[in-house]
Amino acid sequence: MLDSVQSILDEYAELELQLADPAVHGDQDLVRTLNKRYAALAPTVAAAREWTAAGDDLAAARELAADDASFAEEVPSLEARLATAEEHLRRMLVPRDPDDDRDVILEVKAGEGGDESALFAGDLLRMYLRYSEQRGWRTAVEDATESDLGGYKDVRVSVRARSAPGLGEGPWARLKYEGGVHRVQRVPVTESQGRIHTSAAGVLVMPEAEEVEVTIDPNDLRIDVYRSSGPGGQSVNTTDSAVRITHLPSGLVVSCQNEKSQLQNKEAAMRVLRARLHQMAKDEADAEASAARRSQVRTVDRSERIRTYNFPENRISDHRTGYKSYNLDAVLDGDLDPVVQSALDADEAAKLAALADGDGPRA
Repeated sequence: MLDSVQSILDEYAELELQLADPAVHGDQDLVRTLNKRYAALAPTVAAAREWTAAGDDLAAARELAADDASFAEEVPSLEARLATAEEHLRRMLVPRDPDDDRDVILEVKAGEGGDESALFAGDLLRMYLRYSEQRGWRTAVEDATESDLGGYKDVRVSVRARSAPGLGEGPWARLKYEGGVHRVQRVPVTESQGRIHTSAAGVLVMPEAEEVEVTIDPNDLRIDVYRSSGPGGQSVNTTDSAVRITHLPSGLVVSCQNEKSQLQNKEAAMRVLRARLHQMAKDEADAEASAARRSQVRTVDRSERIRTYNFPENRISDHRTGYKSYNLDAVLDGDLDPVVQSALDADEAAKLAALADGDGPRA
């Protein structure tokens, strides 16, 4: 841990020197980058200084205790202070996801189970919309294909923070653990015998990427326009406002029809395409990561079965973290924080273990 702390202190001091250099301020992009890194390191530096101060005070009290009993009386409290400071510093050294403050694109797709799966996809969408509302985020349905019974065969929604989120409070920081297969056990509305069926829906969560972060050559795109279908305003079924974009090198296809104009649909589809390409790059990097990182909870692998929603028992179970509770109705109404927190805690525990083994990267 000492090596990690010293490297962070050294980097922080170097950043201070750079930001104090008038020549640097001629490049505003560089200044923004330096300021962002400086602000990111500041809490860890403060924790490191508190840990150092607590250790120095404890060492001084032990040294003086031989001559003055009053110092000996302070030793237990100073030991406790040092232990607290060390634990806090260890947690601050846990590597942070650089995408945590990003907005997200969230997709829900019906899977096994036919109409029942589509209805469950609708339940999941409502859960995420209510959760986002409770956290003060803005949401917008970007594209949707409804089922005959009122659910969704697939639906895509953007989730955006209204202001700069606090540490660990951004949409990606809270929703990135939702990616995977969600399984439901209940009596379908189409079941006349009262038998419990199991069906599933898939969730994919991607951090939104800035235009400057993902370079897309216009020559690599095939853009098709067509007539919208389903609900969406006066322009639906009357103009070719829907847009389908195919990214030829990757084969990715993105469509959007929920906006009123072709331009708006094209912009929305391009945002999703950038997010998907950004996610592909992240997935490739993760595939090359160490075994310690691969074992962490955070994943957006759509093939991973992560959670079961059991309606007869009003139970929700997360298979990655072992979380279980009997308030499924409240969770589906947006009370998702305890479930998310179990994933956050498990992820942090895995990173702390890797840090203790000397495998974890620095902050």
